[in-house]
Amino acid sequence: MTTTTIRGSAGTPVALDLQGADAGPDAVAEGARLSGVEVSLFDGVEIRNDEDPAFAVRSKGDASIVKAAKAVGTGEASALVSAGSTGALLAASLFHVKRIRGVHRPAIAVLVPLPGKPVLLLDAGANVDVRPEHLVQFAYMGAAFMEAVQGVKAPKVGLLSVGEEAKKGTEDVVTAHAQLAAGTLDFAGNVEGNDLAAATVDVVVTDGFTGNVALKLMEGTARTVAGAVRDAIRSGPVSTIGGLLIRGKLGRLRAQLDPNATGGAILLGARRPVIVAHGKSTPEGIANAVRMARRAVDEEVVERTEKALGDAGVLRSAPAASFATKS
Repeated sequence: MTTTTIRGSAGTPVALDLQGADAGPDAVAEGARLSGVEVSLFDGVEIRNDEDPAFAVRSKGDASIVKAAKAVGTGEASALVSAGSTGALLAASLFHVKRIRGVHRPAIAVLVPLPGKPVLLLDAGANVDVRPEHLVQFAYMGAAFMEAVQGVKAPKVGLLSVGEEAKKGTEDVVTAHAQLAAGTLDFAGNVEGNDLAAATVDVVVTDGFTGNVALKLMEGTARTVAGAVRDAIRSGPVSTIGGLLIRGKLGRLRAQLDPNATGGAILLGARRPVIVAHGKSTPEGIANAVRMARRAVDEEVVERTEKALGDAGVLRSAPAASFATKS
């Protein structure tokens, strides 16, 4: 099988890479069916995490992610979704989907599921080294996404640093702070790691190295705390009874914090929506990733992002983006 289309809601189909998910191609196909969205499934060779992503994308034209990205680049599909190698997805997107003109580097934006409201964190692994102008573009791209897809009016943006004061942080962070403070966003200034978990802002901006570490730390901490709560509830008869009394509330909280509920991250700055689904996605997680892609198309996230960057005067020509190979 090369390409299969699953009929759903009307519109140009979403291109879905069948390879790379831990649960296998069948789970990905089931997620496509559950989504209710028209999806084109692309099968082929898988690009593994241990391969050089740029070389593999250039040399493996029969790779499923390359076929899917080409379909988006030519307009046969409206958006791209993959749960495979993030590095391969980034490379395929840069080569075939390409960047919005004037965007220095696309950024991976993750909706961190927190109690009360999600927070958008970017970059979460695409760009290890960044300059101030990159951070400024990330801020405007993140704000445009939160307004278009999450319906947040005038999203509050924070710059991740080691202190709240404007002069705290690296030289690049200090420079970016000054540029954002003079811009048109609702800029809250510097935020620290605890502010990210407390959801004091709607968008948190940082470099890809720091963002990826922060994201993985939060995911690991959430799993550890959930396990500790589960063990405490099972530790004795009284605790078990108490656990039964709060089971409903704990279940709702667990569902709210489940990464599968958000569907995946979005690569902001590309010419078409590109969704980075979690490698451990369930079929429902894949379905939510496809729905996010469809929503990004319907809400014209790319067009609104380009307009926001243009209105702010932060679009510039730049060399091709570099990217990390996080999975």
